[in-house]
Amino acid sequence: MGTPVKDAVIPESAPKSLLVQKHADYIAAYGLKKDDYEYCMTEYLRMSGMYWGLTALDLLGQLGRMDRQQVLDFIQHCQHDGGGFGASPGHDPHLLYTLSAVQIVVLFEAQDQVNVAGVVEFIQSLQQEDGSFWGDKWGEVDTRFSFCAVACLSLLNRLDAVDTDKAVEFVLSCMNFDGGFGCRPGSESHSGQIYCCLGFLALLGQLHHVNADMLGWWLSERQLPSGGLNGRPEKLPDVCYSWWVLASLKIIGKLHWINKEKLVQFILACQDEETGGFADRPGDMVDPFHTLFGVAGLSLLGQAELKPVNPVFCMPEELIRGTGIHLELL
Repeated sequence: MGTPVKDAVIPESAPKSLLVQKHADYIAAYGLKKDDYEYCMTEYLRMSGMYWGLTALDLLGQLGRMDRQQVLDFIQHCQHDGGGFGASPGHDPHLLYTLSAVQIVVLFEAQDQVNVAGVVEFIQSLQQEDGSFWGDKWGEVDTRFSFCAVACLSLLNRLDAVDTDKAVEFVLSCMNFDGGFGCRPGSESHSGQIYCCLGFLALLGQLHHVNADMLGWWLSERQLPSGGLNGRPEKLPDVCYSWWVLASLKIIGKLHWINKEKLVQFILACQDEETGGFADRPGDMVDPFHTLFGVAGLSLLGQAELKPVNPVFCMPEELIRGTGIHLELL
């Protein structure tokens, strides 16, 4: 007998419709509980947490519930003299949090509230001879950082600031025999890295280097009998991969290669009917990270109550269209 497939179980009692108001209330209340253990322990990723929550609210059509100036004041306090942003005031700058900060100011159409020239200089300083990017001054290299750099510069209309030809060379050197991408040359394919590399290539008009059929097969194989998607073979499904895998399939024109109905059922089952929010799997604890990617995944699948989401930036499509950014999708 073969080894049983690792999978989640969807209870009969699981939610079957989108709890729009519950999710909006959950996100709006999250930042008010500043004495909660969970809130205090997540200071090291506060900037990304704000991006997750604010974007989810915007896709739900309720961004207006948040205090715009309070958010922008926080972001300003997180920008360093060198131009990059930290996760919270006093934290070192990093590309991951710099992208989240830029996405938030674009959500609020407030680019004039931050030092854009400083952001550009920070990103420039992190590109290496081989085209890769460090995440910060400590020198870790990862294809996620290539995406963060190019996404930031695209949103700020400053792609001219880095060597994009070299950057493309590096990302393509991370492509594997299965059509996927890893974090560095020789690293195994992973759905999160694939999303980053496809988003990067879409922004630079270089998707023709991808074998869409082979990669589409690998990505569609991530769907398990429960309908959920995993990040790589032999792993449990997780709502966040409803974004990483689905957005990747959308970018390469293969969204129809998975069972949409079963995936919708899985995502909806991960909602908490009492508190609002999404968990990684049915019955687990909810958090803002999985809430955004549950909402964004449903948006990609055409959920009527949600704004359409852009598959590269994970931001409302209407906003990206307004920036004039040209995206090449297959």
